[in-house]
Amino acid sequence: MSLEEKITELEDEIRRTSYNKATMHHIGRLKARIARLKDNARAKASKKGPKHGYSVKKTGDATVVMVGFPSVGKSTLLNKLTNAKSTIGAYHFTTLTVVPGMMIYNHAKIQLLDIPGLIKGAAVGKGSGKQVLSVIRNSDLILIIADPKEPQQVEILKNELYEGGFRLNAVPPDVIIKKKDKGGVNFLSTVSLPELDEEMAREVLNEYSIHNADVLVREKIGLSEFIDAVNGNRHYVPMVVVFNKIDTVSEAKLKKAVETIDCDVLCVSASSEKNLDKLRESIFRHVGLIRVFLKKIGEEPDLSEPLIIKKGTRIMGVCRTIHKRFAADFKFARVWGSSKFDGQRVSKGYAVSDKDIVELHF
Repeated sequence: MSLEEKITELEDEIRRTSYNKATMHHIGRLKARIARLKDNARAKASKKGPKHGYSVKKTGDATVVMVGFPSVGKSTLLNKLTNAKSTIGAYHFTTLTVVPGMMIYNHAKIQLLDIPGLIKGAAVGKGSGKQVLSVIRNSDLILIIADPKEPQQVEILKNELYEGGFRLNAVPPDVIIKKKDKGGVNFLSTVSLPELDEEMAREVLNEYSIHNADVLVREKIGLSEFIDAVNGNRHYVPMVVVFNKIDTVSEAKLKKAVETIDCDVLCVSASSEKNLDKLRESIFRHVGLIRVFLKKIGEEPDLSEPLIIKKGTRIMGVCRTIHKRFAADFKFARVWGSSKFDGQRVSKGYAVSDKDIVELHF
C-alpha cells in the first residue's frame, strides 16, 4: 500500500468515527499518524525529479513570492510593480522559471518573485512542486494571486500551501518540548486545553517516536497546532490575497467573490494599474519593514535616506545593521519619535519604531 493510500484510508476512518470523549484520543492518534505520513510523502517527493531547484539569490530588504494558478496575471503584475521583464502570454504556464524583480517603496528594496503556476498536488511534487515550494520557503510574504471569476482558487492554494507545511498568517504555537534520555513524558500546561490533554499529547509524541520529554504548553491550542509544534518543521509566513483582473468582472460578481474569502482581499488590475499603490503599501506593511532616520551629534537628521530594518529591531540591531564596530563601541542612544520625550536617552535594548530619529553615541 502506498503512502497516499494509507493516508486516504486513515482519513476515511476519521470521517466514519463520531467525535466524542470516548473516541477523541483515537482520532487524535489518527490525525498525528496522517501528519507524519504526509511529512514522509513530502520528503519522498523532495528526493524525486531534478536535483537542482530554481536558483534565486535573496536580495533587498525583504522577499515576496507571488503564488497563483497559471494565467492569473502574475507576470503582468510583476512587470508593473518592478523593473522586471517577465514573459506575458494569454495561455497557461507562461512562466517556466522564477523571474525576480525589485520594487522600491518608502526607500525599501523589496524583491518580488514570479514563480511557475502552483497546481494541486504541488506538496507531493506535481508540477515542479518541489522546486516551487523551496522558493516560497525563503519568502517574507506570500501574495496569493487569483482570478475573481474563480475565487475557489484561493482556498485550493491555501490548502496546497498548508499541505506543503506552510502556516499562513499564523505564529508558531507557544510550546516548549525538551527531549531527554529517560523519565517518560512530563506534560504541563499553563492554560486550559479543551482539545488536548496529557494522554492525547503522549499519543502524538509516540507517533513521532518521542517517548521521553518535558512538554510545556503556554497558550490555548488545539491538536493540529500541537502536532505542528512536535513536527518543528512548519513555515509561518504572512499572506495577502490579491484578486487581479477586476476589470474583467462586474462589481456584483467581484463583491460576491470577495465575500467567499475568510481574510482581507486586495482587488487590483495589473493591466490598468488600478489599486497598485494600495498593493505596494500593503506589501511594505506585511513584510514588517520600518524606516529609521539617523542623526549625527549636534546636526540635523538626514531625512532623505532612511535605514530600512525589520519591525521590532532594537538599538543594538540598528548598530549592527550599520557596522559591527558600532555595536562594539556603543554607549547609549537618543531617540526622537516613539520615545516618551524628544531626545530621550535609551539603552541598547530599546525597540525603535517606524520613522524614529536615532542619534548613536560611542
